[in-house]
Amino acid sequence: MGDEKYEQLKKAVEMAELVDSHAHNLVALDSSLPFLSCFSEASGKALSHVTSTLNFKRSLRDIANLYGSELSLEGVEEYRSSSGIENISKLCFKAAGISSVLIDDGLMLDKILDTEKHRDFVPFVGRILRIERLAEEILDEGIKSGMRWTLHGFNEVFLEKLKSYGTTDVAKVVGLKSIAAYRSGLDINTHVTDDEAAKALDEVLLGGKPIRISNKNLIDYIFIRSLEVAMRYDWPMQIHTDTGDKDLDLRQANPLHLRNVLEDHRFLDCKIVLLHASYPFSKEASYLTSVYHQVYLDFGLAIPKLNVHGMTSSLKELLELAPLKKVMFSTDAVGFPEAFYLGAKKAREVVLSVLRDACNEGDLSIPEAIEAVNDIFAGNAKSLYKIDTTVTSTHVSNTLSKLDNHVIKEFNSTQQDAVLVRVLWVDASGQHRCRVVPQKRFDNIVKESGLGLTCASMGMSSAMDGPGDETNLTGTGEIRLIPDLSTRCKIPWVTHEEMVLADMHSKPGQPWEYCPRETLKRVSKVLKQEFNLTMNAGFENEFYLLKSQLRNGQEQWVPFDTSRYCSSSAFDAASPIFHEVVNSLQSLNIDVEQLHAESGNGQFEIALRYTNCLDAANNLIYAREVIRSVSRKHGLLATFMPKFALDDIGSGSHVHISLSQNGQNVFAASDGSARHGMSKIGEEFMAGVLHHLPSLLAFTAPIPNSYDRIQPNTCSGAYLCWGKENREAPIRTACPPGIQDGLVSNFEIKAFDGCANPYLALAAIIASGIDGLRRHLVLPDPIDDNPDSLRDKLQRLPVSLAESVEALSKDTVFDTLLGEKLMVAIKGVRKAEIKHYSENKDAYKKLIYQY
Repeated sequence: MGDEKYEQLKKAVEMAELVDSHAHNLVALDSSLPFLSCFSEASGKALSHVTSTLNFKRSLRDIANLYGSELSLEGVEEYRSSSGIENISKLCFKAAGISSVLIDDGLMLDKILDTEKHRDFVPFVGRILRIERLAEEILDEGIKSGMRWTLHGFNEVFLEKLKSYGTTDVAKVVGLKSIAAYRSGLDINTHVTDDEAAKALDEVLLGGKPIRISNKNLIDYIFIRSLEVAMRYDWPMQIHTDTGDKDLDLRQANPLHLRNVLEDHRFLDCKIVLLHASYPFSKEASYLTSVYHQVYLDFGLAIPKLNVHGMTSSLKELLELAPLKKVMFSTDAVGFPEAFYLGAKKAREVVLSVLRDACNEGDLSIPEAIEAVNDIFAGNAKSLYKIDTTVTSTHVSNTLSKLDNHVIKEFNSTQQDAVLVRVLWVDASGQHRCRVVPQKRFDNIVKESGLGLTCASMGMSSAMDGPGDETNLTGTGEIRLIPDLSTRCKIPWVTHEEMVLADMHSKPGQPWEYCPRETLKRVSKVLKQEFNLTMNAGFENEFYLLKSQLRNGQEQWVPFDTSRYCSSSAFDAASPIFHEVVNSLQSLNIDVEQLHAESGNGQFEIALRYTNCLDAANNLIYAREVIRSVSRKHGLLATFMPKFALDDIGSGSHVHISLSQNGQNVFAASDGSARHGMSKIGEEFMAGVLHHLPSLLAFTAPIPNSYDRIQPNTCSGAYLCWGKENREAPIRTACPPGIQDGLVSNFEIKAFDGCANPYLALAAIIASGIDGLRRHLVLPDPIDDNPDSLRDKLQRLPVSLAESVEALSKDTVFDTLLGEKLMVAIKGVRKAEIKHYSENKDAYKKLIYQY
């Protein structure tokens, strides 16, 4: 998808009206109540439910950004206390862009606002009536007044009460809801007899007060009677099912059990809405929606509850069969205005991601995707629940224009007061480079037409700003740097600046065959089209922190400290730096998994969470920018060069690789019978990487200094082998916490360092894996010992860049998959590196300034 088309889709998602088709009441809290209590203890069961649906750290960051407060609990609490519950509610609903809220008020909370009170925050409020709760209230009230209940008497009162909601506009009911899945299951008996229901009622009444209906026959009876009324008033029936509540028997919550209801001739025209996409039965729900005309899907809760990867895969799975005209969004927010905002924010992000991929893969055109945005977020719900569009349309047109500045920032990926924009790219030698333009010029010209750049840019080595002799690139000719606007963001360590990653095009709209990012996209597409696989990656960044010293009147850079591996004192000394680094990464939506001191003097490591390989490479580039820049602010120099000190341990950018299919990890074996704990797909892919590893090093270890690092007994992988949790092997399979013992979720490539262009290196890894899959390669036996002890039996990996380039020259797989012209340039750049550093023995010392 071109940048202009992406911006059209992105803007449509950002500006879309939202109808929240399933939510719960706000809590009438005292505004001084601490923000933390919103996610823990304020209202018992209801808010423990919120806790399970929201990632607290991510949510805290998003709320702090919305409020413009300090990124801490204390900062958010101070804002809430000073603003008051009314103001923060208005702010959250405006920022969410929600025009209508349909409330299930059957969830009992302390001090809740009544349904009508929500009209202060949104123009349309409807009520979803929970039928089991209504029945329990009727029975409790009757017992309290001395009534002796019979089935006939209960049925008359129940139906009369239901029908009364169809004839009044007060607390307008727009649909019904059943929680049968939580009580007795979805295998509804549509022909339950009066005798069965009467006996069930007697058993329920003997259970004492307050009444809780869990008897299957009575629940089925109430469900059928309610459907009859729903048919009369054309009300949809929501079916509540989802993981997370302990009283849910998941075996009975599969929506396929609803077949009796769906095929009963009496109810063929009664619309059934499966809430939360019936997670984890999303495929089954999607199937029902495609087969039965009366079935609709609501994907609320599947969005804020899961992590980003889970949200995206869940929605993709849901849309595999479900018609776009039958899918709706909801926040499932409970109790607090922040929950509505967070649910809406995440839904926008995930829908944009899913529809962007659908456009890129040719499943949808841009106009079709924009139509889907409007249908999913508002149109389908408005039609189904008969929402008054005249009320909501004015709200939508005015909402964004009335937002405070800090709210507007949430709808735009950039900061309004930016002055300069850095346009970044990474060349063939792995160096980060940038052009900087004023923000006004960027928005008016550059974001569509790009920036001019010499073709020689992809022929430069780490030693000179000119093309290598054998790259076939010269100073003749110009390309365009086209910003990838999805990566545009505020620079967290400096004010009034933004940054964006760029693709290389021969002219706007035509990718240049030397572009690293386009190469990764292209080979990823081959993997997807041939094998329906996506490669995911997660990086471990090792680097040295250096401080300046004067020796004999000359500046020298020496290690920040002399502590050792995982030293608490080393981390304590660097803690102020890492607080700023982690906060900066979080502001860029880059998740840090862990950080610690490494074995070298002044050496540290930051591990980033895995994601799809393109985003992983983007995150790695931004992470390096953050670490170097924040360190510089603290008077230190951070370097990712492979071997800063020849007598100390080297630094790598170890990468963990996994494979997913339709959002599910398929690297691990499905049972314990597979070889080595990995699937056949996983083994063939990894066997391809192992087979091509000698030539792969030309991508992952691209300068002579890289080979000073790749030595035996340094956990860098010096021999051609693999092992299970063997950190001396260049490739090791991993079984991290949470993975079944004996299975592996990913494999790690140790021979990958901070001079590698991550786009090219990951593209080469995919190409190697594709070759393994095509040829069905098989792994040799794993090495469980130190490979150096078997040196006479194992092949040594290249000991120099020259050996790796020689291996690459004999490997035709990369020419085919990555492109012959690009490969000529890569080999030419590497030969220029070899020549320069062989002639200038101390030149490697300058690499601390470049990497």
